[in-house]
Amino acid sequence: MTASLAAPLRHALSATMAAAAVLCGLPGTAAAQDVVTLKVHHFLPAGAYAQTMFIQPWCDKIARESNQKMKCQIYPSMQLGGTPPQLFDQVRDGVVDIAWTLPGYTPGRFPRIEVFELPFMMQSPEATSKAVWDYMQQQAPNEFKDVHPLAFHVHGDGVFHLTNKPIRTMADFKGLKLRAPTRQTNRFLAALGATPVAMPVPAVGEALSKNVIDGAVVPYEVVPSVKIQELVKFHTETDPAEPAFYTSAFVFAMNKARYDGLPADLKKVIDANSGQALSGQIGRTFLAADAEGKKLTVRNTTNVIPKEELANWKKAGQPVIDAWVSDMNGKGANGQQLLDSARALITRYSVR
Repeated sequence: MTASLAAPLRHALSATMAAAAVLCGLPGTAAAQDVVTLKVHHFLPAGAYAQTMFIQPWCDKIARESNQKMKCQIYPSMQLGGTPPQLFDQVRDGVVDIAWTLPGYTPGRFPRIEVFELPFMMQSPEATSKAVWDYMQQQAPNEFKDVHPLAFHVHGDGVFHLTNKPIRTMADFKGLKLRAPTRQTNRFLAALGATPVAMPVPAVGEALSKNVIDGAVVPYEVVPSVKIQELVKFHTETDPAEPAFYTSAFVFAMNKARYDGLPADLKKVIDANSGQALSGQIGRTFLAADAEGKKLTVRNTTNVIPKEELANWKKAGQPVIDAWVSDMNGKGANGQQLLDSARALITRYSVR
């Protein structure tokens, strides 16, 4: 090679190496590719309290504690496709990395966790959420074996939201078509005299606006997501000193293979942000979200069912509880022991 050619070639090689060095520091190159991005899927809008007060803060925390090596991409409102009842299978099958959903959206598939959805089980969502986590480890470790659970939790007191008239006594249930989220709550509504209509939360707004239903039972936390305050005139609560007439159980779960494949340092971050403590924190967050949602209903009429009337409701709900116990016995479990265990755990965390 002649001297006249060598100098330009050396200059070109140096420029190429310099450019490569610069590129290595740019976003989208090898350094950035080390970031683990978790696809998180759920059924409520991005502005829902579930995302703004729970899912997004959780994602921010794991990003911070992993030194930005692990982040979330949140997909609200079923943006990755499917329906709310399909969320569990999506996370099980690896279509998404993490999903937040209700086991009750697939009736009968997760029978043991349904104990927390029986009438008048829950009073404190924080205490009950901790109880759900412990119960699932102790009494139902195989019920969610196909995923890696990050948390189990419940929401705050269920509230009746009604289009044309409030509920004051059991007699008022007759003739009402009411939406509920889970089969145990639907059974309870039927026992009270209503016609239950099962549907996921995202369908509630349209059902109310088209008079398909006369009302819905959801916590106040859901109100802004469905614009319930604009679609109904009445809100019926139950005595806050009494256990809630219903709540729903939720699971926040990760795909097993995705979790198992994480580097040890990132798995440690996930572990530190999972479990009983997270479950209780979510329950506490949902109680705070209820307070925010209730503020939106101030122009409507709200009434409270007193303890004396609730005694009639409890009597009507006992056959629903007995039926669940019998159903569990038929599946080879001790239904009464499961019920007693759930109640004892709720009491343990409620008195602390």
